Amino acid sequence: MPKVFPELKSSPVIKRYEGNPILSMKDIPYEATCIYNAGITKWGGKYVMVFRNDVRTHGYGTMPLSRIDLGLATSDDGIHWTVSDKPFIPQSAIETDEILRIYDPRLTVIDGVLHMCFAVDTKHGVHGGVGIIHDLERLEIMSISAPDNRNMVLFPEKINGLYTRLERPFPVYSRGGVDRFDIWYAQSPDLKFWGNNKLVMGVEHVPYANDKIGPAAPPVKTEKGWLTTFHTVDIDHTRGKNGWEDTWKKRYCAGIMLLDLEDPSKVIGMSKLPLIAPETDYEVDEGLRQNVIFPGGMILEEDGEVKIYYGASDTVECLATANVNDLIALCTEEK
Repeated sequence: MPKVFPELKSSPVIKRYEGNPILSMKDIPYEATCIYNAGITKWGGKYVMVFRNDVRTHGYGTMPLSRIDLGLATSDDGIHWTVSDKPFIPQSAIETDEILRIYDPRLTVIDGVLHMCFAVDTKHGVHGGVGIIHDLERLEIMSISAPDNRNMVLFPEKINGLYTRLERPFPVYSRGGVDRFDIWYAQSPDLKFWGNNKLVMGVEHVPYANDKIGPAAPPVKTEKGWLTTFHTVDIDHTRGKNGWEDTWKKRYCAGIMLLDLEDPSKVIGMSKLPLIAPETDYEVDEGLRQNVIFPGGMILEEDGEVKIYYGASDTVECLATANVNDLIALCTEEK
């Protein structure tokens, strides 16, 4: 049986926005049920959000999934959002004989160009994709990985002349035949061909994870290193129902770590405690899968404030803030 972590708390440096959630189904001008795991960045003088919209069938206890669309929203302040009047990428625009859907977008601006990473469900496995968004109207897909891989995030600049990403493969056989998924690193000269793969961090390196870890929001650059969130999962088979499904035994938290500027496969430091753990009613008492925190966007403002955007309970999109120096200290003072 995996080690159980009965109580986890958010770091005191984190402040949740009092108006959370910042986006939910009631804010969407078309059919929507679960709005979460959004990619958010600043581009073209505005905050830009691409969010996941799970459309679920009402009238059933588990609310089964009908489809997953990606929606688009923009903001002047990163708090109040204007949602486009139709889906940015409806599932029907992506479906082929092989591809079923894309979801979990992550946005990164590199050399003024808006890039998006995303997960891809196909009939033969789960993949990670990388693309370029043109004029907030069209996604050009640059590459799709081999299965099984996902949770990809791009660094906001080339490192040693190469595009660089964090990712999470699914090494089931070599990791004991169960969830034991780790964070890896890869590089590319052109966003199409990826290699130079290195392990960044394993599940066993995180004191409050017993199931899997993976990338979360794309990294931001600081003088001390690349500051990046990651997601952690612990499972406790004694947990109850926890959501709309028949049972949900996992808990997702957000962690924070600092990576080397020249070689981001090297971890400079990591907080040994969660950055954000599920605590509020919209994180632990409501929604599709309760006890879930999943950051998808992190923005470093000029005044040192860091905006961290996260999905809660796989149902709503939320915001927390912290000072960049406090986040760096979490990664370095505990070494």
